[in-house]
Amino acid sequence: MSFSIAGKTAIVTGGGNGIGLAIGRHFASRGANVMFTDMDEEALIRELGNPPETEENIRHFAGDLREKLTIANLLSATIDAFDRVDILVNAARQIVASDPLNPDDDAMETLLDTNLMTALRVSQTVAKRMIKQAEEDGDGPSGSIVNLSSIAARRTHPDLLAYSVSCAALDQMTRSLAVALAPHRIRVNALAFGSVMSASLMSALKDDDDIRTDIEGHTPLNRIAAAAELAEAAQYLACDASGFMTGQVLTVDGGRTLLDPVAAPAH
Repeated sequence: MSFSIAGKTAIVTGGGNGIGLAIGRHFASRGANVMFTDMDEEALIRELGNPPETEENIRHFAGDLREKLTIANLLSATIDAFDRVDILVNAARQIVASDPLNPDDDAMETLLDTNLMTALRVSQTVAKRMIKQAEEDGDGPSGSIVNLSSIAARRTHPDLLAYSVSCAALDQMTRSLAVALAPHRIRVNALAFGSVMSASLMSALKDDDDIRTDIEGHTPLNRIAAAAELAEAAQYLACDASGFMTGQVLTVDGGRTLLDPVAAPAH
């Protein structure tokens, strides 16, 4: 099986910065057509240009994917630009500290909407297009959906209650969609990552460098991953080399969950 994604079309949510941007750029460098999407239009223009970078395989779309109409418009823009969609990477996510004992804390509702429900709605819409393509194409792979989760789904830290629950729910959504979409030859997997040099982590490190020491001390490989390393793992799940893999949550955490100290936050 080939690791190539050349000629395939990918939608990458959260593509304006951090991990989503890294995954989209990596896919584009490997010959895929990429539609970067993000709420932050300024970030998309700053990173990709307006019009987008001179490469014909790069486009971007700005909008709030919590709105169903925006999702439909995103798919239409992708089809207009590239005729089809083969890969979806749900990289848009939000981390908010939460107080598990505060009944007025709305972090749970916010993160379930952003990290779970938005990914579900985008997946459902894109999957319908993939199913149509599968009917037209005949035999062979018809689509791959990759969700970005976190090792926080399997860890316990009070300040990350809402984030942990949203990630755990996303993992279960991954498994459920994998079974539902398998008859259509659409695979659904997730990446559960530990500490990756994302935009939010970079911001946190600027405010408190002790966080770096804490992360590295609880990670057997003793470092923070680069976003490009997560992009490589995302390519594996997106390409035909993982063609018999679905409903799996692939852990990319430098060995952090092997130690599993409860007190160590999953940044």
